[in-house]
Amino acid sequence: MIKWYNIPAVADIILIYTILYLIPMRRTGEKEGGGVIHFDLSNKEFRRLLDLVYIGNWVLNSTRGEDRIPDYDEVESAVFAQCLQESGMEELYAIDGGTVLPSTAFEEGGIHEAIMDYEDSVFFDILAEELARRDMDFAPVTEANYRELTERMEEYLEEFDENGVDNLVLDK
Repeated sequence: MIKWYNIPAVADIILIYTILYLIPMRRTGEKEGGGVIHFDLSNKEFRRLLDLVYIGNWVLNSTRGEDRIPDYDEVESAVFAQCLQESGMEELYAIDGGTVLPSTAFEEGGIHEAIMDYEDSVFFDILAEELARRDMDFAPVTEANYRELTERMEEYLEEFDENGVDNLVLDK
């Protein structure tokens, strides 16, 4: 089955990588896995980096249960550990068993609302695409039928914008 990527989500990822590559950085020392990279960030940029790291780890690990990818947890911990060196960031981290984690205050400070907004958007985009493809008998997407697919998706998205899933009916 062909999946179309959510263009706004892809654009967000490209923006994140662009920002990270444009931030002045320098390599020093050695650490397992290669050299050590240092970023020169303002406090505001660092605060945004905390959000990005948290969201990234949430996307990668939140549904994995006990099968989490520990490398991402370790990176999150390393980034949040930088808060220890900055005044005014005490409320953003907690220490549990020697591991620095995002604090409850950080997690309840609006980051999950941003994640939920993203999940809602992606949910409706995927649902619209699946329904449109179903209406087209799951025909392979080609240049010839791409416009029809996007028009059908737009119709569903307009419906979802107006009514959410209130008018969605499932036949069993």
